[in-house]
Amino acid sequence: MATITISIKDDIERDFRETVKKKLGEGKGVLGKAVEEALRKWMHDEEQRKISKEASDMMKKGLYSLKGWKFNRDELYDRGL
Repeated sequence: MATITISIKDDIERDFRETVKKKLGEGKGVLGKAVEEALRKWMHDEEQRKISKEASDMMKKGLYSLKGWKFNRDELYDRGL
């Protein structure tokens, strides 16, 4: 288990504690649990932004281009009529 010391604005700390209390109640470890959840969400969101940017960059370079691609609807849906 790690310990991190941070400084945040008073109003954010107050609002965060209020939100944690409403969602998780009061008790030992609830604040840490909420901070951990917030950090996981932030890391997940950052990873999604990175993936999105990489895909967008690849599209701009033409690596995902569908130009000239033709298909037969029956083949696409595996329907042999």
